[in-house]
Amino acid sequence: MRLAVVVVLLASVAGCTTGDPSTTSVTTRDAATGAAERISAAAIRAHMQFLADDALEGRGTGTRGHELAAKYMAAQFEALGLAAAGDGGSYFQRVPLRSTIVDGAQSSVSFRYPDREESLAFATEWTAPGDPGRDDVSVEAPVVFVGAGVTAPDQNYDDYRGIDATGKIVAWVYPTPPFESTVKAHYSSNTVRRANAAAHGAVGWIHLSDPVLEKLYPFAMIARDNRNPGFNWLDRNGRPNDYLDQVRGGVLVSIDVTRKLFAASGHRAEDVFAAAQAGKAQPFDMKVTARLRKVTARQDVASPNVVAKLEGSDPVLKNEYVVYTAHLDHTGIGSEVKGDRIYNGALDNASGSAVMLEVARAFSTMQPRPKRSVLFVAVTAEEAGLLGSDYFANHPTVPKAGIVANVNLDESAILWPLRDVIAYGAEHSTLGPLARQAAARVGIALSPDPAPEQVLFVRSDQYSFVKQGVPSVFTVVGFKSDDAAVNPKAIWDKWEAERYHQPQDDMQQPGLRFGEAVTFAKFNFLLGYLVAQDAKRPAWNPGNFFGERYGNKANGGS
Repeated sequence: MRLAVVVVLLASVAGCTTGDPSTTSVTTRDAATGAAERISAAAIRAHMQFLADDALEGRGTGTRGHELAAKYMAAQFEALGLAAAGDGGSYFQRVPLRSTIVDGAQSSVSFRYPDREESLAFATEWTAPGDPGRDDVSVEAPVVFVGAGVTAPDQNYDDYRGIDATGKIVAWVYPTPPFESTVKAHYSSNTVRRANAAAHGAVGWIHLSDPVLEKLYPFAMIARDNRNPGFNWLDRNGRPNDYLDQVRGGVLVSIDVTRKLFAASGHRAEDVFAAAQAGKAQPFDMKVTARLRKVTARQDVASPNVVAKLEGSDPVLKNEYVVYTAHLDHTGIGSEVKGDRIYNGALDNASGSAVMLEVARAFSTMQPRPKRSVLFVAVTAEEAGLLGSDYFANHPTVPKAGIVANVNLDESAILWPLRDVIAYGAEHSTLGPLARQAAARVGIALSPDPAPEQVLFVRSDQYSFVKQGVPSVFTVVGFKSDDAAVNPKAIWDKWEAERYHQPQDDMQQPGLRFGEAVTFAKFNFLLGYLVAQDAKRPAWNPGNFFGERYGNKANGGS
C-alpha cells in the first residue's frame, strides 16, 4: 500500500451490538452459496507462492517480473473461462508510463538565510520525486509557510489566508485540519495540495517533515523509496498525469531541517506542529529564500493492467459492471535488508491478487451467472501512486458510464483468526448495507473504520474510481479478537515494523493463515454478487462529500 500509511488500530475495535445482523451467520441459500464454498485455501496459497517468488523479482512496475506476473494472471483468467477485456481483444491494457528518478549528484537544495547560506545533503536532508516533464529545472524564490497547504471553501478554511504565494515557494506540514473524516480524506492528498499551491500562484513547494509524518512514513524510508524510479501515466498527447507546468520544483526535507527553518523564522517548531494538528496553523513568511534544482533521468515505458470479464445474465444489466481491483505490482529489487534485496510483496499484494483470482473462480462456476457483468482488473503501478487504477478509471476498456461499483483488495492481513472485516468507504454509499449483508452471510462482523484519521479511503486503488464518481469500497481483514491471547493490533504493528515494504514480506514469513483468506474471499465474492444482483445501481448517500464532488462523472459529467 502506497505511502506507508500505518493503521494505528485500537486493541478493541468498536463492533456491532448483540442482535446486529452483522454478527449473526445467515444461512441464505442461492446460486452464490455453492460457488462461495468452492473457494480454496490451497489455491490462494499457490497463487501467492508464484506471485511472491524470487523469480518475479518483486514485480516492480515496468520490469520483467511484473510482466511475468501479468501473464500469469491472464492465463489464470483464461483458464477460468473469463473473456479478455483489455485492449484489442487481449487481457492486457498497456498503461503508458514515464519513469523518473532524481540525479542526486547533479540536483541541489539550498537555503539563504539573512546571515548565511546552507546547502542540504541529498537523501539525508532532502529527497524528491523526479520531474516527469523536464530533464533539468530550477527555481529560486522566497519561502512562505502555509500550514497544511489546504484551501477548503466548503469548510470555510484556507491555509493561504493573508499570504500572497504568487511567485513564491510554499512550505507545508503533513497534518490535515481536523475536518470530518470524509472531508479530511480528500484534502490530505498531496496531489490536491500541489494543485492548490499552483492555483495560488506558487512556483515550488517544500514538504516539511513533522512528527506525525515521521510516525507514518519516516523521512529515511521515503528517501530510500525514492531511490527507485517514480512514474506518471501519460495521456494520449504524452502529457504526464496531474502535471503542473508552473511549479518548477518540489522537495521533502527532514525533520531536523524543518526545525532549523522554523527557528530561523522566529517560530518554535513544536508550537507550529501542535497548531497544525489542531487545524490552527497560521501562515507566515519563513524569512528564507530557497534554491531548488532538480535533474531527472526520464524514460518512457509501459506496464500492463490485466482485465477479464464475466458477462452478466440479464439482457439489460449485463451492460453494467461491478469492478474488482487488486494491485499486482510491488517495489521490485531495492536496498539490501538482512541479506535480501528482493521485495517479494507476499501480503502486499500477492494476497489481494490471489484472493481476486479465487473470487473470479467462484463467479465462473455460478449457474445462473449474476445479472450484472463482473470485471476483474489486476492493476499496475499502485506503489507508484495508484497509477494503473487511475489510468483504467480514466480510460476504461468498457463504457465508463457502465461501471457501477469498485471493490478493491489490497494487503490482506491473513495473520490472525478472522472475526470481522472493514470496508473503508462503506459509509459513503449504498454499498454499506450490502457489505453488512455479505459479512453476515459468512458469520463475521462488519466493523467501522477504526482509525479515520489515517484516511485510508484515499490511499489505495479504490480512490481512482471514487474520483470518477463510482461508489467504491476497500475491504480489509478486521481487528476483532475473541481470544485474549490473540492481539491483532500487536500482530499488525509488528508486521508493519518488520515486514511492510521489506524483503521479509515473503512466503517464508510465519503466521500466514490461508483458511482466514478463504473467509475473506467469500465475503468479497458475496459483496460483489449482491451488487451484481441488486435491481438498483449503487448510489452515493444523500449529501455525501464524495458524491457531491465527483458523482456526476459516473454518468459522463466532467
